[in-house]
Amino acid sequence: MAHLGSRRGRALALPVGLALTASLGFLPSGAASAAELSDAPTSAVATNGPKLTYVVNVAGGRWTAGSVKKAIAAAGGEVVVSYDQIGVIVVHSQNPEFAKTIRTARGVVSAGATRTAPLSAQTDTAVDEGAQSLSAAEAKAAAAKATDEQDPLEPLQWDLPAIKADKAHQKTLGSKRVTVAVIDTGVDDTHPDLAPNFDVKASANCVTGKPDTTAGSWRPNPGESDHGTHVAGTIAAAKNGVGVTGVAPGVKVSGIKVSTPDGFFYTEAVVCGFMWAAEQGVEVTNNSYYTDPWMFACKNDEDQKALIEAVTRASRYAERKGTVNVAAAGNSKFDLAADEILDNSSPNDTTPGDRVIDPKECLDYPAMLPGIVTVSATGAKDLKASYSNYGLGVIDVSAPGGDRTEYQTPDAPAVNGRILSTTVNGGYNYKAGTSMAAPHAAGVLALIKSTHPHASPAALKALLYAQADDRACTNPYDIEGDGKIDAVCEGGKNKNGFYGAGLIDALDAVRR
Repeated sequence: MAHLGSRRGRALALPVGLALTASLGFLPSGAASAAELSDAPTSAVATNGPKLTYVVNVAGGRWTAGSVKKAIAAAGGEVVVSYDQIGVIVVHSQNPEFAKTIRTARGVVSAGATRTAPLSAQTDTAVDEGAQSLSAAEAKAAAAKATDEQDPLEPLQWDLPAIKADKAHQKTLGSKRVTVAVIDTGVDDTHPDLAPNFDVKASANCVTGKPDTTAGSWRPNPGESDHGTHVAGTIAAAKNGVGVTGVAPGVKVSGIKVSTPDGFFYTEAVVCGFMWAAEQGVEVTNNSYYTDPWMFACKNDEDQKALIEAVTRASRYAERKGTVNVAAAGNSKFDLAADEILDNSSPNDTTPGDRVIDPKECLDYPAMLPGIVTVSATGAKDLKASYSNYGLGVIDVSAPGGDRTEYQTPDAPAVNGRILSTTVNGGYNYKAGTSMAAPHAAGVLALIKSTHPHASPAALKALLYAQADDRACTNPYDIEGDGKIDAVCEGGKNKNGFYGAGLIDALDAVRR
């Protein structure tokens, strides 16, 4: 869940190398079996299978977790980290029967492999392919048109006036006491537009499922995706006379890296990301990805339901600790409220196949989890972006994510229908996707939190929805202009499948 142009299906392949990123019910705890594993030594357990990572979800408190850890060892598993606060244990095992065996242990609610490829055999990539570069001529022309109140590239950011962020900045830039964590591919905090606002203490590398706070561990390595860096700039690029301006340029931003070098966002890393953010007191998280390897994880599958439950527990824990979690709706043009959807990209870490899923039972997570703010994308003409997922009752709000320039052309002086933001090595580029829409909403939530510092996550979300500008359904919706209906919007002006409660409003966030 993070990526336009990738082989992985999470990104929409638009011409001109547009880089789009897809995002992305707490499961009732099943009764744990009364059967308990024997205390057979680990050596008696098969260990000739591929080394996989598992999540084991337990019921009860720390005593139960301790008992289950003994069962894990007996089943040939090695505990990587145990999040006893939520009853989720991350395990490595080469026992092909590990999940089946551990599910019979007393206290285990669910357990499943987080991947279908061995830990050492991942070859796919999620590097954003073809992000459109900012030309020197465009940068020079923008700087010449910038007012004294604008950063040099701000005239190219049509997305800021679209949500009235430019007017909001005249009142406040946001509070340094508010941090938005970018749970993503890593953030290059050396960028001159990000360094002034970067929160090192709230940053970590969570790829293994266990937080690593080694200095710089949260940065993308050379050759890895700049996706998280782009997202971070949209949220909080400093208003400092350099480059672009973020939606909330006065708040802090942190980087929580959850993407493997090959670009996979596995469950154990996502759980770690939410837990790290929660324990650091982060006010908002941005999640512009879906959790691999399943675009939709199904509750009727023993492995997949365990993955959903683990991330649900972690995201709910973060909200109980005061965090609002925001997620991208995805870039596959899916109606997430439909009766059925064809998923032909799962599992994406080995060999995908066609399967028809019911989105009420099979979830794009974290976007479709309860409590998450799910964001669809709009283009420069305030219409649903051509690629954006939608769905009545699923989409909470909409925000600028960009689109093909020929579909939705911005007003001058902006020249590109995509979103301009920060990239690695001090640069700037254009991307489009619901991945770019979600951080706009995260930035507005940061402004609301700055204005209402004592507001709970529930209150912050209520304000976000109440302040959003109503957007009626766009019907007929023929964004490609070829005479064919590309999607059907259901619902009324106040709440519908394309725009949710409406287009986010940064100005109301700072004055109400």
